[in-house]
Amino acid sequence: MGLLAFLKTQFVLHLLVGFVFVVSGLVINFVQLCTLALWPVSKQLYRRLNCRLAYSLWSQLVMLLEWWSCTECTLFTDQATVERFGKEHAVIILNHNFEIDFLCGWTMCERYGVLGSSKVLAKKELLYVPLIGWTWYFLEIVFCKRKWEEDRDTVIKGLRRLSDYPEYMWFLLYCEGTRFTETKHRVSMEVAAAKGLPVLKYHLLPRTKGFTTAVKCLRGTVAAVYDVTLNFRGRKNPSLLGILYGKKYEADMCVRRFPLEEIPLDEKEAAQWLHKLYQEKDALQEMYNQKGVFPGEQFKPARRPWTLLNFLSWATILLSPLFSFVLGVFASGSPLLILTFLGFVGAASFGVRRLIGVTEIEKGSSYGNQEFKKKE
Repeated sequence: MGLLAFLKTQFVLHLLVGFVFVVSGLVINFVQLCTLALWPVSKQLYRRLNCRLAYSLWSQLVMLLEWWSCTECTLFTDQATVERFGKEHAVIILNHNFEIDFLCGWTMCERYGVLGSSKVLAKKELLYVPLIGWTWYFLEIVFCKRKWEEDRDTVIKGLRRLSDYPEYMWFLLYCEGTRFTETKHRVSMEVAAAKGLPVLKYHLLPRTKGFTTAVKCLRGTVAAVYDVTLNFRGRKNPSLLGILYGKKYEADMCVRRFPLEEIPLDEKEAAQWLHKLYQEKDALQEMYNQKGVFPGEQFKPARRPWTLLNFLSWATILLSPLFSFVLGVFASGSPLLILTFLGFVGAASFGVRRLIGVTEIEKGSSYGNQEFKKKE
């Protein structure tokens, strides 16, 4: 193990990275709060500013993937599709099998200039997660309880509000509704069999309401649907902790572009289109597991320096006073002051670990297990 690889495994460095992310995030959230005064004056200026503020926070996580762990992302698609990236509004459909699937999506957003303006249909619980949920609130992210009767009006209103968004956005949909687990997959396939739908091997049955509503509300704004199927070489199952420890992964993403005109206007037909898409995604995963590659040309968009420069800027601003403070604490010789500081370090460590825990599959929601529980 080289010196750099050894340093990446050290808890102290992880704590410093977490300190920079958390404190810079709180600063960014405060500035976002102040920008609310702009909304009545210029809604579009408010949005543009918040895109850049969000970029300053999200790009720190992308930096960990691109520069800290040096994870590589390869696209399997065609030249015509690549040329449209970052130049149109799009709905992104991504499989939800991995802890860092969102991070792989974000690195593609960053490389094509839409990270700050990226959107997602997110579960409402995330709204209350410090930094992440708060930043999303100012970005006009659409939150849902995943109960359509309660979500309908909120989701429709939130989607229609984005119709005049001033910057190109990629709107992410996890149509499966939750991360893939064996238990959820078993329950999901029981539901598929009951409805007479084809069995999926690598995906959960897609929930169609969010997709059909998004397509309906964003028609005229969004130009296309990008279907993205993600997998990792060597059958790896990466984690955010692995990224933090500097582990390098190789992500492959098959991207297919469907012009929105190809999506049926009728809700039932659009739902059938989505089911067919997931059958195709399943076939793509089967091909990948057998051959180790997706179909299509391979593209490796170069990582950009801005994520690294952004993190280094925040680190310079925040770590210098931190080091001065720590030296002052230990130079004081006061046992009470030193113990208080160490207690604060322990609490900060726990907080950062809890933030990481949001991405862990085994700590995911019970959504998708509900039918199984009822049968039990």
